[in-house]
Amino acid sequence: MPAAHRKPRPRSLSGGTGRTAATLALASAATVTALDGGAAHAEPELSPTQVRAKVDKLYQEAEVATQKYNGAKEKADGARKKVDALQDEASRRTESLNSEREKLGSVAASEYRTGGVDPSVQLLLSSSPDAYLDKASLTERIGARQAASVTRVQGELREIDQLRGDADGTLSELRAKKAELEDNKKKVKRKLAEARRLLDRLTPEKRTPTATQSGHASRSAERADLSQATNSRAKAAVSFAYGALGSPYVWGATGPSAFDCSGLTQAAYKAAGVSIPRTTYAQIDAGPRIPKSRLQPGDLVFFYSSISHVGLYIGDGKMIHAPNPSAPVRVAPIDEMPFAGATRVA
Repeated sequence: MPAAHRKPRPRSLSGGTGRTAATLALASAATVTALDGGAAHAEPELSPTQVRAKVDKLYQEAEVATQKYNGAKEKADGARKKVDALQDEASRRTESLNSEREKLGSVAASEYRTGGVDPSVQLLLSSSPDAYLDKASLTERIGARQAASVTRVQGELREIDQLRGDADGTLSELRAKKAELEDNKKKVKRKLAEARRLLDRLTPEKRTPTATQSGHASRSAERADLSQATNSRAKAAVSFAYGALGSPYVWGATGPSAFDCSGLTQAAYKAAGVSIPRTTYAQIDAGPRIPKSRLQPGDLVFFYSSISHVGLYIGDGKMIHAPNPSAPVRVAPIDEMPFAGATRVA
């Protein structure tokens, strides 16, 4: 075959040209990696102030999710109680139904001894009397005494069906609330884990600004604050809050040894004999709104546009609140967070 028609022999990459190509390929890949991923994942060095600001934002976002969790849990607990009540009522009605059927059975036995059982009674005592009971002609085919019993049985059957239907509907609601609970629980845990990761970058003394480290108050300050309270219930709530100073923040907790923000205020007023809702966005409607200029000890003070945080006002521009997992229940100025409103409960 002429040399002009021969295929050119492939050149080996093991030589200098191959090494050059491989080097260029690796360099190109490294450049792409740096542009696409490496630089993007490198976190900038934050100052302690920036870290605390970021952590505060995460805690506030976690508190929004916590209040949603608390609200869903409250509704789920209510749905569970409703299901239990409906099921108990259905059981009671079933017993009543059985009693009526026993009475009709006695009538049937008597008729059998005296010459036969009415066909309508036979059907009524069958294993599936429901369809027969729905026939409008039933009461015309039996005596007045049996008709009254059948009417009662018919009513019991319908009410039991209604109760069971209500229970099924409430169970569906309960399942939906449980799913919402889990979703909000995951959000809270994710936000808190991220906050802890950021705080771990800082030394303990830099994690909390010095100005807000003091959480306890003297007994004389407590007495002064209680003296300003307008009634006994407000005094009792403030006194409870003072007794809770130093308790840890635990999301979803309502005491007696740990609290989240709305759990603390709810527990304080429970100790005062007053029932208020569980969540911040419901507690703000637990009484008349009060302008900031007219605050008195015992008033509930709320923060952020989402109404996601609450404290108990104690006077002199201060409150007792459960801040977040990095700090226990403490005294703090109400101006340390964006003020959203206040409510007078007692």
